[in-house]
Amino acid sequence: QLQLVESGGGLVQAGGSLKLSCAASAGTFGSYAMGWFRQAPGKQREFVASINLSGNRPYYSALVKGRFTISRDNARNMVYLETSSLKPEDTGIYYCAAAPTGGSDYYIGRSVHEHEYWGQGTQVTVSS
Repeated sequence: QLQLVESGGGLVQAGGSLKLSCAASAGTFGSYAMGWFRQAPGKQREFVASINLSGNRPYYSALVKGRFTISRDNARNMVYLETSSLKPEDTGIYYCAAAPTGGSDYYIGRSVHEHEYWGQGTQVTVSS
């Protein structure tokens, strides 16, 4: 079982930036494509970004493309989400998640249902 712990959230003014981190328990991290999702109050959890096993194929929601960057460090079992030009509508709880790939480096998960393991989330609040 993979355990995920997010950190790095906080309160930031519009236009600012934050770097979110996700630490995964050791062992099988390299077998999972990784994703970031977010959930605003009263709304469904939505896809933000994901990345393949080797980390050379990131994919982004149209809402964040050009402002956010996902990356991973397989040697350290870490996934990151660098955010910039933050907007109030980026406010929400940000979750790190892991999607089983069956060994495919091509696979990238894009939906909630594709991700098997989830962290507890980290709050991001963007003030106007």
